[in-house]
Amino acid sequence: MGELRFGPARIPSRTSPEEAVALLAERGYTACEIDFEGKFWMDYPWAERLGEVAREAGIVLSVHAPIAGFMGHVERDKKHRMAVGMLDHSAGIATACGAELVVFHPGFLLGRSREDAIDAVCEQLADLRERLEGKGRAVPFGIEIMGRVRELGTAEDVFAVSARLGGWIRPVLDFAHLHAVTDGAFLAADDFQGVLELADQLLEPGAPFHIHFSDIQYANRNEMKHLPYGEGTLRADPLGEALAQFDRPATVISESPGEESHQAIYAALSATLPARSSSRRASKAPASSKRSRASKK
Repeated sequence: MGELRFGPARIPSRTSPEEAVALLAERGYTACEIDFEGKFWMDYPWAERLGEVAREAGIVLSVHAPIAGFMGHVERDKKHRMAVGMLDHSAGIATACGAELVVFHPGFLLGRSREDAIDAVCEQLADLRERLEGKGRAVPFGIEIMGRVRELGTAEDVFAVSARLGGWIRPVLDFAHLHAVTDGAFLAADDFQGVLELADQLLEPGAPFHIHFSDIQYANRNEMKHLPYGEGTLRADPLGEALAQFDRPATVISESPGEESHQAIYAALSATLPARSSSRRASKAPASSKRSRASKK
């Protein structure tokens, strides 16, 4: 497969870009997602410096837009305008720090048919793209598969939006959400491979798979909460085995709570991949990770 980049879904320090990147590098990470789900906390100079030091350290960045930053509103009212502003600002930060994409949520049905909701999402995203192009912020966007079985955001919805809008909208494969909505069906490499194949057909050559991963608690085929790795039934080994079948790079972002879980997921993925695919992992595994693996033998 192509290169594997791995990291957490949070910047580990807000004190300074230098400290944040130093912590990521110390822990052996080669990716990180900037956490704006709740609010924006980083200004443009901070983002620019973060991008500089991250590139020097070989760490790729992505941005997760605020939860309320979704398209497909029924009316182009105040909520829609606020969402556009959130996605616009997310793209501005992404451009400043050189992030490879902006992750956002697909929104809601809001009483409409699935077809009508998808039409609204695509129409409003197309208008957003025109706005961003005018500002020099036309970065790729990643639409995330959600963990709500009866709402907008199924794998089929995400692939449909990605197919209609071309290469600038990429599917974000959240395997915790997929595990939840299928009542725990993602257990073998073939289960992961089928989803990866569909995404592979939509992505432009060279564009990485963008993947969210964690263990998950679910009920009635809906996600409840992310779990520390090992407390649920989702495992990283079969994901690694599936990724090895593709000649495409992958960025895997851990949404598990806690550093120990991040390291366990990274170790499990790395163990299933050719040594060349896991960037810097074999030669620069954190001491804590080495001790953890040794203690399990």
